Amino acid sequence: MNLLPAMTPAPSDTTIPTLGPCLIHSPLHRIGGVDAPFKVDAVDRILYHSHLLEEGRDVSSPSYEEAGPREMVYFDPPKTTVGIVTCGGLCPGLNDIIRGIVHRCHHQYGVARVYGFRYGYEGLVQRFGHTPLLLKPSSVDQGHHFGGTMLGSSRGKQDIGEMVDTLEDMKVDILFVIGGDGTLRGAAEIAKEIERRGLKKAIVGIPKTIDNDIRYLDKSFGFETAFDAAVQAVKCAYVEATGAVNGVGLVKLMGRDSGFIACYAALAGSNVDFVLIPEVHFELDGEGGLLEFLRQRLMKRGSAVIVVAEGAGQHLMQTSDETDASGNKRYGDIGPFLKDRINAFFKTRKTEVNLKYIDPSYIVRSVPANAQDNVYCSRLAQNAVHAAMAGKTNMLVGRWHGSFVHLPLDLVINGRRKVDPTQELWHSVLECTGQPAVMK
Repeated sequence: MNLLPAMTPAPSDTTIPTLGPCLIHSPLHRIGGVDAPFKVDAVDRILYHSHLLEEGRDVSSPSYEEAGPREMVYFDPPKTTVGIVTCGGLCPGLNDIIRGIVHRCHHQYGVARVYGFRYGYEGLVQRFGHTPLLLKPSSVDQGHHFGGTMLGSSRGKQDIGEMVDTLEDMKVDILFVIGGDGTLRGAAEIAKEIERRGLKKAIVGIPKTIDNDIRYLDKSFGFETAFDAAVQAVKCAYVEATGAVNGVGLVKLMGRDSGFIACYAALAGSNVDFVLIPEVHFELDGEGGLLEFLRQRLMKRGSAVIVVAEGAGQHLMQTSDETDASGNKRYGDIGPFLKDRINAFFKTRKTEVNLKYIDPSYIVRSVPANAQDNVYCSRLAQNAVHAAMAGKTNMLVGRWHGSFVHLPLDLVINGRRKVDPTQELWHSVLECTGQPAVMK
């Protein structure tokens, strides 16, 4: 039986006609000093099917369970109690996810008891005194119009045993955990403790990170909105830069270990001269350093815009081994550091420079989700509820190759998705900015 949608038949011929043989070397042979990721028609192909076919399928091919409603469910809806917790930093779409879960539980499955645990994992530890909220459709109906999370959030680890004690005391059968990689690691530990105690409780994660750094996913919710807001900051930097003699607009965007927001904001704005991300090493000084290339760009164009991800250039600064509440190393603040170094560089050369520094981080993360993320969050919430009611646990719901799927938590918590400097996204940035691939 073919499991693919019948309304879109598989194409019988995907051949693209060409005008004739290509005999001229592409001017894109080297982008920013490195080889371009050229494609070969006969080799670089994208598979049409994203689903396995029941007949003749290759069982050796890795595949995910497809998300969606199951004909049979594990939990009896009238007897089921659900909990929701949001953890970590704010992100556009959190309220959309909460709203979607509550509505799906109430209206489609008839689950009446849905609790919201306040202020992240602290809300699951009774000694903090954060009273859970009983969530009903009427209490979450307008939540998607606002940024942030109606449940509050917090960072940091909590005692796994105490959190599971709370789930037992409140007879919570399903816990939806909304957060990034640190939060999902906590969810995996909760699932293991539940299994160790021999309990029958489902833990389902919904991946949240502005940085878009969750592995094995097309994207995380909130990313579309975040880089949309970031583009506005980049446009403002461009206006400031072009309105002054030797104007420089410097924008710091989120991205501790992954530079996706910086890359996409630069591509969307198309008026950025340098993009600095954690995945690509750069130096400031010397003939091949950023400062010299910036000087040349100002001589040629009279202005420049620089977009830097917060985790870029950490080797340039003196940093300590301190960690934050989530256990992440505290990074140096690359934005003010670059601002000071750029100003000092041009001062020693007695050259006028007018630098405007913009840090829109808290604006980017606190805005309401845009229409694209509204839809994405709604579908994530729906599929999370379907999975949990079917008794799926120690998993998260996400999208892969355009399809919503179930992924084991252990698969995604052991690493981060990063920009690959050898692949097309970064080469597109190099094409767009005209910056050298190597600055050292």
